[in-house]
Amino acid sequence: MFEIDFGKPKHELILGIDLGTTNSLVAAMGPTAPFIIPGPDGDPLTPSVVTALTNGDFLVGNPARRALVTHPNLTVYSVKRLMGRGIADVKDELKLFPFRIASGSESVIQLALGPRTFTPPVISGIILRRLKQNAEEHLGEPVTKAVITVPAYFNDAQRQATKDAGRIAGLEVLRLVNEPTAAALAYGLDKRKEGIVAVYDLGGGTFDISILRLQDGVFEVLSTNGDTELGGDDIDNLMLRVALEDIASEWGEDISHNQEAVQLLRRAVIEAKHGLSILPATNLVFDYKDRRYARELTRDVFNRLILPIVERTLGPCRQAMADAKVTAGDIDEVVLVGGSTRVPLVRESVERLFRAKPHTELNPDQVIALGAAVQASILSGADEEKLLLDVTPLSLGIETMGGLVSKIIHRNSTIPASATETFTTAVEGQTNVLIHVVQGERELVKDCRSLARFDLKGIDPMPAGLPRIEVRFLIDANGILQVSAREQRTGKEQTVEVKPSYGLTDEQVEAMILESIEKAEEDFAERQVREMRVEADNVMHAVEKAKSSDAWYERPEDERQLVNRALNELMVVYHGHDHTLIRAKIEALDEATRPLAESIMNSAVNTALKGTKI
Repeated sequence: MFEIDFGKPKHELILGIDLGTTNSLVAAMGPTAPFIIPGPDGDPLTPSVVTALTNGDFLVGNPARRALVTHPNLTVYSVKRLMGRGIADVKDELKLFPFRIASGSESVIQLALGPRTFTPPVISGIILRRLKQNAEEHLGEPVTKAVITVPAYFNDAQRQATKDAGRIAGLEVLRLVNEPTAAALAYGLDKRKEGIVAVYDLGGGTFDISILRLQDGVFEVLSTNGDTELGGDDIDNLMLRVALEDIASEWGEDISHNQEAVQLLRRAVIEAKHGLSILPATNLVFDYKDRRYARELTRDVFNRLILPIVERTLGPCRQAMADAKVTAGDIDEVVLVGGSTRVPLVRESVERLFRAKPHTELNPDQVIALGAAVQASILSGADEEKLLLDVTPLSLGIETMGGLVSKIIHRNSTIPASATETFTTAVEGQTNVLIHVVQGERELVKDCRSLARFDLKGIDPMPAGLPRIEVRFLIDANGILQVSAREQRTGKEQTVEVKPSYGLTDEQVEAMILESIEKAEEDFAERQVREMRVEADNVMHAVEKAKSSDAWYERPEDERQLVNRALNELMVVYHGHDHTLIRAKIEALDEATRPLAESIMNSAVNTALKGTKI
């Protein structure tokens, strides 16, 4: 719902914070425009780096970045990549970071810094506390409230981890704002009457592309896409790997396991990257223990090296335009966000794709923080010309196989909001699909609030997994949720309207959120088990179907016994609560049935090619 907030003090101090992967910033609204608040050293950027000293104190920002060289085992960086994620989600990324993972990190990552351990939200909370202190020292008054930005691609767990970090820092997080919306606010694009805006955000650790529609000062997200594991860090890591290989060849020594040397080389690589953003050529110089490595790098060589990374960002852009049902010609404004958009190849590629010169007037490192300060000003009531948009109090989603919840619109999403997910059928020849809309933060349907049920009828009978059912959630400015389900092949569609917050008090919403936090580990474990059972159902159904084919009876007796034994072993553990054991038995059955699957495939190919001449 919309409301103009006259009740709050006009100049209540609320900070706008960009909690970034590489750097973080804090901003506030001045008399006429937002401004960045620098740290004690005068630097507007606070590197998102924390060193846990053995005396119990912490270094944050530039001092911690320097400590990466002298105390690498006590220092952590790019922790945003780990927020709200489990060890299985980030095992490949951790190979690139010199972090020691503490024991007991199966469900919640624990980083070991010397003798102490910290979760990613605690590390982020330490960074936020430093930003809060910087603001209080600069402004000369205490601050307790903030607006914090998050990537549009962040899921609910990552958003909740960000709010937890704010609480740890002693801040009341009034709003989590999607970074593309903050960028559009910073450029004042909300002052347009209407238009379509593309926000291309290539930061240190994440890439986001968002297509926004502006109508009468209100942004509606038409689509979002991106990659939570793609950013400027990947350019740095690529250049670092090349330099390490070159040094190993030149020096006859592999220094990749020497953390001090790697951090010094990383710093040299980043300096060279920055130089190539403004010069056609630069020198990469690395001094270590009386030895020097020096190479001239040209922008042409640099461009060829990083082209695959830049190209990886364009695929999500095209998909976002397709999802939003717009073409490049429909885009009115393009905004570049994130320090990595200083790279000339990135700017050229974006301009070529969207056929429009992107906005680069504001410092790309500062755009999001400035936009967060604008949003903070709206919340404080200082900007009476803007409307205050409400947010969804609880996540909204649908029931999927196994009684699980697939969240489509996440809690704290600013409304109006829309999101689309594509699902499929689980049963052969299924002609009806029940869409069960639920609300809540828990992983299982039984623990969430049922909002509506409706049938999508008239689907053509097809093999399981073939239909494509697009489920779209749209919350309008009045908080009314419209859910539509459409089978893409037949065009059959059904729609229902519900009011998500109807009947819930603020206390009930808060209780549901707290319960989801308290039971998060238990819910996650149960979800893993149920997901494995759904996968086991699919595998067992496929095996039983294969056993009715001629190919089954053509297989050797010992092979058929092996398949039956693997099938029985999977059925024995199916109702247990060890998801890793179910997974192991699924993999064993997959291995046992591989010759049978190959035989069925060969038979199908031979039948299809019978009588065909080349």
